[in-house]
Order: sequence, then structure tokens, then C-alpha cells
Amino acid sequence: MAHLDNTDHEILRLLQQDAKLNVNEIAQELHLTKTPIYERIKRLERDGVIDRYVALIDRQKIATSIIVFLTGSLTVNKFEQTQEFYDAVMNIPQVLECYLLGGDRDFLLKIIAKDLDSYHEFYSNKIASIPHVGEIRSLFVLKEIKRTTAIPNMTLL
Repeated sequence: MAHLDNTDHEILRLLQQDAKLNVNEIAQELHLTKTPIYERIKRLERDGVIDRYVALIDRQKIATSIIVFLTGSLTVNKFEQTQEFYDAVMNIPQVLECYLLGGDRDFLLKIIAKDLDSYHEFYSNKIASIPHVGEIRSLFVLKEIKRTTAIPNMTLL
């Protein structure tokens, strides 16, 4: 785990708010010169703290869609069988996120679909056909209250 000081956390906070900020803008915001900011950003990238830069798209402005959270269980006896599930899920573009869980469910998927009919087709043809998938439950998002990718400063938690 990388050691991060307050300045690193502030750089990350700013970049999570707007990844298009340049070094000069960040330096000005933090009342520092651009060279140490540039070096810190390069170190954060090199150390893998900054994994990549992405654009967050407002899905409602490009197409009508629904979000579904799908929980399920796996019927596996060996690690290799679990890996088959992981590999299958990684190759399905409608799966936005996938989590391995502890408790009474083995996995949680965040799915995007055009509408209920396309979700039903996706569920029937993609998810139900993945080897070792057991019981599945779908939860449909009615309203998105909060959506962020920003990780808070962990020292504040």
C-alpha cells in the first residue's frame, strides 16, 4: 500500500472531481509550484494509485436504459470453476461491475440494459448460460440517488 500524505490526498480529490485539471491548475489550487505537483502525479500513476483516467457518461443523455443489480450463487467445487464464471462475466459488456461476496450470495453484478425486454433476453441468454450459476435474483433501480466513483480520503474514515 502506498504511503500518501495530505498533499497526495488533495491531488487525488481534485483529480477525482475533474481529471482534466492540468498541473498548473492543481498547483494553483494547492498553493504549490507545478514541478512537485507534476512529480507527485507521476509517482501516483507509477505506483498504480491512479489506475486510469476516464470520462463519466450521463447514460440518460445518450440512451434510455435501466440499471439492474443481480445477485446470485455459484455451484462450484473447485477454484477453476469459479474462474470460468469470472472469465465469462469479464466478456459481457452489459456487466458494468462485478463483486465476489461473502454471506448468502456469491456475487453481485451491476447490469445496464435498454429496457425490461432486453434485460430479460440478456438474463436468459447470457447470465443463465454461464456455467455454475445457481439461484439468481434481480433488483431493478427505480431512482438513482447518489452515484460517484470518488474514493474519499481514507484518513477521514
